[in-house]
Amino acid sequence: MHLPTSLRPRTVRLRLTLLYGLLFAASGAVLLTITYLLVQHATGRRKVIYRTGLAQAPDGGTFRTFRQLPLPPEARGLAARLDAEAARQHAAQMHALLVQSGIALAIMVVVSIVLGWLVAGRVLRPLRTMTTTIQQISARNVHERLAVEGPRDELKDLADTVDGLLGRLDTALGAHKRFVANAAHELRTPLTLEHALLEETLTDREATLASFRATSERVLTISEQQERLLEALLTLATGERGLDRREPVDLAELVDQTLLAPRPGVERLGLRIDVRTSPAPIAGDPALAERLVANLIDNAVRYNVPGGRVEIGTATEEGHAILSVRNTGPVIPPDQVDGLFEPFQRLGGRTARNDGGHGLGLSIVRAIAAAHDATATARARPEGGLDVAIRFPSGGPPPASYERLGEHTADRRQTVAK
Repeated sequence: MHLPTSLRPRTVRLRLTLLYGLLFAASGAVLLTITYLLVQHATGRRKVIYRTGLAQAPDGGTFRTFRQLPLPPEARGLAARLDAEAARQHAAQMHALLVQSGIALAIMVVVSIVLGWLVAGRVLRPLRTMTTTIQQISARNVHERLAVEGPRDELKDLADTVDGLLGRLDTALGAHKRFVANAAHELRTPLTLEHALLEETLTDREATLASFRATSERVLTISEQQERLLEALLTLATGERGLDRREPVDLAELVDQTLLAPRPGVERLGLRIDVRTSPAPIAGDPALAERLVANLIDNAVRYNVPGGRVEIGTATEEGHAILSVRNTGPVIPPDQVDGLFEPFQRLGGRTARNDGGHGLGLSIVRAIAAAHDATATARARPEGGLDVAIRFPSGGPPPASYERLGEHTADRRQTVAK
């Protein structure tokens, strides 16, 4: 039977109290019923008189016999009256036992409800303390913790879980604040430069058409940099939000498409790009997956050395589609590798760069990988450079468009030297 919502207990303490009371009442009723039946069975027996004797067995032995003695005629009426009186007394005793047991059960139910209320309050006291502390925690004091002490039980596990959640929230809020501050700085710097260039040109009384044109070209270049930064920020936000749809995509095909775009850094540094791909199907967003591949390749090209090398590979291993990008470059301290995946974080903790990047490439890679339920790992190479691997859940067989390319594309080695 379901109670109406308005009649249901509104607190856990009250629900526990009612539960304790109902359990005690049910167990007490069962105990009294068993006692009542046992007493009734024990006192409801009738006494009968037997005469014993010896009888001769067929083998010559003897055995004892029992024979019920009949009552004399003059005693039968008295026996019937005695039986009736005994039955009446027995019924009265059983009724008294039942009434007294019911009264005792009712008293103990009331006592159990009171004790249940006290016990429930004692059990829920740590929970109320945790609730009060959590209600007082906000974005300003998210660093505070419950720090519940005591034996390892469910409440202690709950408190430790909440502390872990608060720790993750504190880390996320700190990263968000740093991200907003760095983004504001990255956007404010070109705006300030644009304003200075325009103000300098407008206040120059001897400015010529050529100077106006040069200033306009510089402002246009700065605007294009801002556009790329905003696009990167939008991609990062999209990747962190998750996927709205999933389609079959092959990482090997995305690598081929991405390498068709020109990269001035390859020619400028004289890099060699080695490509070895095999089908690596995934289920995801094609645009975001292509951005992930492009960012990894651009990062490997941008942070390289003259005459260096970039190695790109795709494969399927143990139910995972793997994309790996390895490049030569400057030596990276192993303890700074994880920081490269943070927004606007550069090697050595620098927050400014003059190489045309914004420090969002690998952070976008990590966000897109997380949106695809993939894991991104990076390892600093002892001789210099970085080795990045993205492990995606396999998306089944490769798309038909990629299968039509034949075995030549399924497993080959391509060398691009400029």
